Amino acid sequence: MTSRWHVLGLLFLVRTTMAFQFESVAAIGPVLEREFNVGLADIGMLIGLYLLPGVVIALPGGAIGRALGDKRTVLAGCAVMFIGNIIMAFSSAWPAQIGGRLLMGTGGVVLNVVSSKMVADWFAEREMATAMALFLNSWPFGIALALLALPPLAVAAGYKVVFFLAAGLVAAAGLLLASVYKDRLVEPDAVAKSRIETATILLVLLAGLIWGFFNTAIAMIFSFGMVVLIDKGWTITASGFVISLVLWLTIITVPLGGFVADRMRSRGLLIAASTLLGAALMFAASRTSYPLAVLIAFGLVCGLPAGAMMALPTSVLKPQTRASGMGIFFTLFYLAMSLGPVIAGRLAGYTGRAATALDFGAVLLIACPIALALFAALREGTLSNEILL
Repeated sequence: MTSRWHVLGLLFLVRTTMAFQFESVAAIGPVLEREFNVGLADIGMLIGLYLLPGVVIALPGGAIGRALGDKRTVLAGCAVMFIGNIIMAFSSAWPAQIGGRLLMGTGGVVLNVVSSKMVADWFAEREMATAMALFLNSWPFGIALALLALPPLAVAAGYKVVFFLAAGLVAAAGLLLASVYKDRLVEPDAVAKSRIETATILLVLLAGLIWGFFNTAIAMIFSFGMVVLIDKGWTITASGFVISLVLWLTIITVPLGGFVADRMRSRGLLIAASTLLGAALMFAASRTSYPLAVLIAFGLVCGLPAGAMMALPTSVLKPQTRASGMGIFFTLFYLAMSLGPVIAGRLAGYTGRAATALDFGAVLLIACPIALALFAALREGTLSNEILL
């Protein structure tokens, strides 16, 4: 396989299985609650456990890929994901579900970090923004597929079949990658390593918080939105369809937002406006008599700032510090994404209302422009002092 666009399509499919696997718990949350006699807090914990290994693995992920080779590293990640899913499928004990979920997440984090680097290798010369935007869309695409397919499957055949299906898709993606993909030969990095300035580290941390808060807030919709709709009298199948619609809309709005951001004088304005409007819609979703309309509006808004947010760390990192800086960035992302559902689940359990999780997501969206203002102020001061120049 030598066409970079074919490679992008292949890596899109591989990463889609990660998103599908991640959402497999949230999509059938009510079924798991009944089967294992657990509550929303337990489901929230199980959701968050998938991304928890990223807090540790994101930083050394690139080094692992260099040691084993990109293809073998991604295949190893797929194998670990498969084993974890099989454990969850065969086990009827809650502790085994936790162990299997952690194992799945470990493989998923390795796959995510290294496959992102692979896209960068193939598109380093040109069209990087377009390629990364399309690659980024594999996440909502996989989640939307899971929300469409898994709730009715769980009702008809049980949770074990759901987990077997997720494992089968991972295995199929791994076999396809093993059959057709060859690592691209990349020239060794000629740029000497450099220590990241303290101010730059702070900027990357703020960028990571913004990206983490944003993604955690979106996760509240597809992790707890179904339960909110079910509490309003919707069926599990209908609620899964509606929540998946939000993700399908982001598949359109993510590249659209990136296109708009590249042509705006102020990307910060797009981020602030989109997150504040998204917060208002998320807060209204559980309180309106027309949740479908509100959630459609949310889907149209929430994807717009993604591209501009992903550009924040690269705008302050030098080429020689980009690898380590992005490791810091993704570590904050994984920390937020792993803790967020746990906190939201506990808040929902404490109040007895799944809608509390959506309110928590709205607060996180409000925090995004606040962190962005700090980022802008620090960057302006840093540039004026010629620390980054």
